[in-house]
Amino acid sequence: MPNIMEAILETWDINNRINLYLLDAIDEANFNATSASKGRTVGKQWAHVHNVRLMWLKEGLPEALISLQKIEKQGITKAMLQEQLSLSAIAIHQMLSNGLTAGKIKGFKPHPTAFLGYLVAHEAHHRGQIVLSLKQAGHPVDKKTLFGLWEWGTR
Repeated sequence: MPNIMEAILETWDINNRINLYLLDAIDEANFNATSASKGRTVGKQWAHVHNVRLMWLKEGLPEALISLQKIEKQGITKAMLQEQLSLSAIAIHQMLSNGLTAGKIKGFKPHPTAFLGYLVAHEAHHRGQIVLSLKQAGHPVDKKTLFGLWEWGTR
């Protein structure tokens, strides 16, 4: 069993692997799909997840932004998302590590573990929106992938 700090950081890493697992299962041709109630396209949902990470990094670990780029609304590709989500996940991991050591995340209350909860909840919300958008647009995610989103012990 890892110590609590290692477990918290591993939880973040698993969350990101789940994101990349879902992203990998989506055909880039379906990135323009939206839900019946409209809103962001599938591609823009992924860009939003990444860009929110950048917002927190700007506050808590600005030096990490050097290797990251904001994803604009036009020209979103799967390769770009895979690369940028991977890089921003590494930076968030470092920010969480620093925050756990210091006992705080700059600009967030109450504490670093709650920040992890916030990030995971936010990203899970958007994974759900992405799955719903694809389903309503006639491009449902296959059942193997849907079940795989819950396999945190093996991802």
